[in-house]
Amino acid sequence: MSGNCPDTANTVWAFCPSTPAAILFTVLFALTTSAHISQAIFYKKAYCWVIIGSGLIQTANYISRIISIKNPTSLPPYEVWFVLILASHLLAASEPPISQHDRTLIIGLGRMVWNYIPDAKLYRITAWRFTTYFVILDIIALLVQIAGAASGANEKHFDQTVLNGIHVYMGGVAFQQLSIFAFLFFAIKFHRKILQQIREGVEGVSSALPLLYALYAVLLLIMMRIGFRLAEYAHGYKSTIPTHEAYQYCLDSTPMICSLVILNVFHPGRIMPGGDSNLPSRKERKAKGIHKKSDKVDESSEVTV
Repeated sequence: MSGNCPDTANTVWAFCPSTPAAILFTVLFALTTSAHISQAIFYKKAYCWVIIGSGLIQTANYISRIISIKNPTSLPPYEVWFVLILASHLLAASEPPISQHDRTLIIGLGRMVWNYIPDAKLYRITAWRFTTYFVILDIIALLVQIAGAASGANEKHFDQTVLNGIHVYMGGVAFQQLSIFAFLFFAIKFHRKILQQIREGVEGVSSALPLLYALYAVLLLIMMRIGFRLAEYAHGYKSTIPTHEAYQYCLDSTPMICSLVILNVFHPGRIMPGGDSNLPSRKERKAKGIHKKSDKVDESSEVTV
């Protein structure tokens, strides 16, 4: 906590937030995001902007927090921070033109299915449809959580509207958790197929395992963050968790930092390099008659994101 804290009764904050901690996390998110920008350019992977978006939103989140701490009686900076901290895992990663954080996992696994599974299918769902279906689920969670976060932005002065917003937000979070369990079901199926190919002596497929384990780790961190969000307002506005920022730093922001760093180390562009590793667009699939990866026999054909 900050040493010189004003009377919280006259501020938008219900507690005394720490300026040094906010600055530290701003710097950490800015550093890992800068690394992701450099990696996306180096590996020429346009789809990696979705990971970059996650870092940018988190950085903007903490910048707005610092501004609010410096201007504790001004509501707009606080509202910006509050909405971003609730929705930052949503606004960060997907196929264009939509965006969300855990969609980084969806895109990563979709491209892994395209690159490592001969027919590019899991449970008869093709790699490109797999991405589409899970993005739709995430958009539903996005809309519900954003609506709830916006309604509950004034967390210091609770009323029925704020409480209703919290309930809506938690419903969206619960829906997202169910989507993640469904995603994990497909990830395990992919894992089993890779292990089967390894046993059969198929060359090159073992390179999928490091990225897959990284996706498992990121998935676990996201689930940890979702669990924290559910616990935070499990008792409505009577919860004391929001007034102790150590919880937010340890169980919300730290998992996001770790997720971004893990993807720095196990970058999809490094493990799946080259333009041919990208999913072909719908127009390209139709023009070339591509229905599965084994149909793509001309390795010199350029495939764009």
